[in-house]
Amino acid sequence: MTTLAQIQRKWQAVGHRMDERTTRIWAATEAREIGRGGTSLVARATGLSRTTIQTGLMELEQGVSLDGRGVAELHRVRRPGGGRKTIEHRCPDFAQQLEHLVEPLTRGDPESPLRWTCKSTRQLADELKKHKINAGRQSVATQLHRLGYRLQGNQKTQEGQQHPGRNAQFEHINLQAALALASDFPVISVDTKKKELLGNYKNNGRQWHAKGQGPRVQTHDFPDPSVPRAYPCGLYDLGRTEGFVNVGTDHDTSAFAVASIRAWWKKKGHRMYRKSDYIQIMCDSGGSNDYRRRTWKWELQQFADEAKRPIRVCHFPPGTSKWNKVEHRLFSFISQDWRGEPLQNYETIVKLISSTTTRTGLNVHCELDLGSYPLKQKIADEDWATINLHPDAFHGEWNYEIRPRKL
Repeated sequence: MTTLAQIQRKWQAVGHRMDERTTRIWAATEAREIGRGGTSLVARATGLSRTTIQTGLMELEQGVSLDGRGVAELHRVRRPGGGRKTIEHRCPDFAQQLEHLVEPLTRGDPESPLRWTCKSTRQLADELKKHKINAGRQSVATQLHRLGYRLQGNQKTQEGQQHPGRNAQFEHINLQAALALASDFPVISVDTKKKELLGNYKNNGRQWHAKGQGPRVQTHDFPDPSVPRAYPCGLYDLGRTEGFVNVGTDHDTSAFAVASIRAWWKKKGHRMYRKSDYIQIMCDSGGSNDYRRRTWKWELQQFADEAKRPIRVCHFPPGTSKWNKVEHRLFSFISQDWRGEPLQNYETIVKLISSTTTRTGLNVHCELDLGSYPLKQKIADEDWATINLHPDAFHGEWNYEIRPRKL
């Protein structure tokens, strides 16, 4: 079965060697060979219009050259550069504007290489016209495929009802991040990766080994509580394409989460963002950074006092943790890097995380945190009353600012 990638490889190899008519005939031949859906597949792979390919199919059937209206004509080939210019030639920022429209409303599994959008190509084309970019729905569809988006059906993966303010919160988060990045202020996405068992236990994935010489690990991976665990708390810097991971050895608590942010600020942040007016944090709604936890906000208050800067926080709506950037821009690559490697000790984890890189320039700094973070810490009412907390007018429970206190 012919695939999109196969046609793209052929097109890259011979496309620049053919004139207008030969290109039309070649594309039509490929489409006819594929059968049903061939015209659409070839159009996506080559960027040629469906009309051009359909004209080529008619030429194959009738054995004569046709003009744009399907009328027989003498053999004619336009000079190089002739014909209507492509949308990319007429509007160099077409792809950027389209991505800008789609990105705030992206759906799907962020750890997958494919992304998809809930807006139709007609709606996107109409939105682009408001920005004075006259692109048809087919041009929009072709560009979306080039950007890695796909149409996909619903999957039964969610439980319960979605919060009514979910989409509005996504757009609010996108706006706050854009404003901070435009001013070169820090925007960090924070979350704690799942805890990892230390020892000779199975780690999903495969590595190259001589046949039959793969690592031998424990049959079961439900050890007693005495087996040490690692708690990697990750921070992804959206403005610098950098990751920072603090590997805890005690418990995943609010104090540990803020201690990880504090460690990033002392090691990296304060040097890169000396002139920043505030620190923007994006995080989930549950776990150690639960927006309902007093300890989370209390620890952030201590950090704000130390950093002498306001801390702005935006929580993702409940049930949407996979949309957190740290998940698919940091944790997913860490998981790929150590796949199939038993995490024997803390040193192994720190080395594997520190060596994580990508072709797009991701660098990761990793440290081991031997601090103690007891569970079930409580904040007294008199201490809670001293917090300099300022909820936003829009969903103040999810969006708020903690300012330094005048001590």
